[in-house]
Order: sequence, then structure tokens, then C-alpha cells
Amino acid sequence: MLEPSNNNVLPVIPGKRYFTIGEVSDLCGVKPHVLRYWEQEFPGLNPVKRRGNRRYYKRQDVVLIRQIRSLLYEQGFTIGGARQRLEGEGSKQEATPYKQLVDQTIIELEELLEGLKSKV
Repeated sequence: MLEPSNNNVLPVIPGKRYFTIGEVSDLCGVKPHVLRYWEQEFPGLNPVKRRGNRRYYKRQDVVLIRQIRSLLYEQGFTIGGARQRLEGEGSKQEATPYKQLVDQTIIELEELLEGLKSKV
């Protein structure tokens, strides 16, 4: 698993609808117990719970977790500061609630296109 100090490259988010806590942990470089803690601290992070309280995260949750991780580990925000920053961005992005998701998808499609071009 990635450590906060050497995490510049995160894996591409697969095109799935739901992710388990283990998958999200691997995709975001954050341990599962930290994800569970962040659920309590960040109101926007609310995975679906099914079958015996198992957590299932949506793609937008994974993008949010990566953003939280960046704020805390790379930019040095406190949890309170990161929460305020995200709430401020949330009000700015209400007109475009899926902007981050679209941006991430564009990046992934460009990477896929480059990979396909290199194989031709």
C-alpha cells in the first residue's frame, strides 16, 4: 500500500459502479481504518451500507477520498481545515456537481487513448 510520503501516482479508477473498502484503500493509498474515520469527519463521504454493514463506495466517493487525502497528506491541512475547504468548494461546484468526476474520466480516457496509440 502507498505511504503518505511516496504517493504521487495513484492507480486509475476502474469503470465500476461500486467499490469495497479494500478496493478503495488500494485505489487511494489510505488504510481502511482511516477511511472509516473519515466517514465520521467528512459529511460528504457516505458510502452505501449493505449486507451485514458492508460498505460500498461510489466512484464519486473515491474521487472525494483522493481529494481529502491530497488536502491532508500533501497540502498539510488539518481535518477541520480540509472539511472547511471541501464545504467551500462544494458551494462553488453546486452548478457542476460532477465536474471532478468528468475531469477524472477525461484524464483516464486520455491515458487509455495513449496506451492504445502506443500498441498500434
